[in-house]
Amino acid sequence: MTITLNGESCELDDDITLVAFIESRTGTTRGSAVVVDDEVVPRGSWPDYRLRDGQRVELITAVQGG
Repeated sequence: MTITLNGESCELDDDITLVAFIESRTGTTRGSAVVVDDEVVPRGSWPDYRLRDGQRVELITAVQGG
């Protein structure tokens, strides 16, 4: 399936959960926030939230530094 991740096209396996997707991109879910189709997805929903073809995903990750 294809989603739009932070404005760019991204190919994913079908039936992937949001938590699996985030971990595959960042290695962890710590410091992350996600917006799917203009709605914030609460962290508690990530393990059960399944991404669908065509969705727009914004993945925001905090980075340490100054």
